[in-house]
Amino acid sequence: FLFADITPQSVGDLLIEGKTKQVFGVRTDPSLVFVRSKDRITAGDGAKSHEMVGKAVLSTQTNCALFEFLQSVGVPTHFVGRVGGASHPDADRSFVAKNCAMIPIEWVARRVATGSYLKRHPNVKEGYRFAPLKLETFFKDDANHDPFWSEESLIGARLEANGLLIDAARVKQMLEMTKTVFEVIERVWQTANHALIDMKIEFGVIDGNGKKEIVVADVIDNDSWRLWPEGDKKLMLDKQVYRNLDAKDIDAKAIDTVRANFAVVAQRTKDLFSSVIRRPLPAPARGQTPEVALVLGSAGDRAHADAIAGALREKWGINDVPIVVSSAHRTTARTLDVLARLQQWPTLRAIVAIAGLSNGLGPVLGGNACVPVINSPPVTSLDALSLDIWSSLRMPSGIACSTVVGAENAALAAALVVATHAPWVWSRVRAQQCNTYVKVLLLDEN
Repeated sequence: FLFADITPQSVGDLLIEGKTKQVFGVRTDPSLVFVRSKDRITAGDGAKSHEMVGKAVLSTQTNCALFEFLQSVGVPTHFVGRVGGASHPDADRSFVAKNCAMIPIEWVARRVATGSYLKRHPNVKEGYRFAPLKLETFFKDDANHDPFWSEESLIGARLEANGLLIDAARVKQMLEMTKTVFEVIERVWQTANHALIDMKIEFGVIDGNGKKEIVVADVIDNDSWRLWPEGDKKLMLDKQVYRNLDAKDIDAKAIDTVRANFAVVAQRTKDLFSSVIRRPLPAPARGQTPEVALVLGSAGDRAHADAIAGALREKWGINDVPIVVSSAHRTTARTLDVLARLQQWPTLRAIVAIAGLSNGLGPVLGGNACVPVINSPPVTSLDALSLDIWSSLRMPSGIACSTVVGAENAALAAALVVATHAPWVWSRVRAQQCNTYVKVLLLDEN
């Protein structure tokens, strides 16, 4: 995610300037923009505004870590990369993005009722949890304090961005994407016992592959959310601390307190989100941290195993996948030894048993393993499968194997088990579900 080719000479004209950032063209590539943050913090649609030295760097650090994570799990965004430190003097407060037309709507996802929601809904108690998420949209208009728009109002407005009509299907697309962005970021923060209370994002339209594409755009930083460590409002670290200050009480000491909070969030975001990102390796890893193991009843099943391992690696970032051949019928004792070797590693989350004809492998492993065992019989013919499948389905009491046909689905089933402990894998699955929803939604619309 490092974009090192931006120099002061390649940064073009100022395209637009907001309260907290500037957007410049890129002379060498008109499809890109150079986004530079300001040392400015505002609230109340700009009614309250102060200089906060260092904020630009902290906001950029937070934003880049989040967008790198979103890109890695498969959420479409405008983010291209950080600016190489040696290429531009403002590298630490800037990033490169795709040039897009912004849709003038703030998309808000709420997990917990607080703040302005309580003012608009006085009968709702603070702390009420929304499951599913409460989604809201607000038209960006500082003069009118960003009024709330219902979904029907948004559809009826027939907004356009970069020639794309924001119709009912596009509104549903962005609502689903908003929900997904919140859920995947929330999932990572939960691993650090931080509660993501609510969050706002924006979207833009780019020209991608000859068609208009909606992507998550603008910035996501400590201005964009409420974040409560340990779920405790008194420990909040976000911009709400600044919003809560009376204008007459804001002095250098108060700004220092807010800056310190931003610094904590920037560091935690960088450390946490960068640590969970997985990179698929070009070949399977063989180490001491296996998460999924593949046990084959016969060497003839290797092609099916390789397809599962490839999907685990390429789609779900699960790289350490040992593949072992052991027949439960012919070498039962060895099969149990194989299981013992695999289960010595606490990282092991699931075993895929690959055997077709008279599957004894899955039941033997399932009856002795303390992790889920997934039967995945190779399909040689539908006639054979219709007979052989029963040896994978009919199990005695105490044998809890599941059975999944097809390498892609077997890999997904194993990945879902890993996802309960790995936020990046969970987020990758969630993003793929969102992308599938959007694809079907737009196909139906067309």
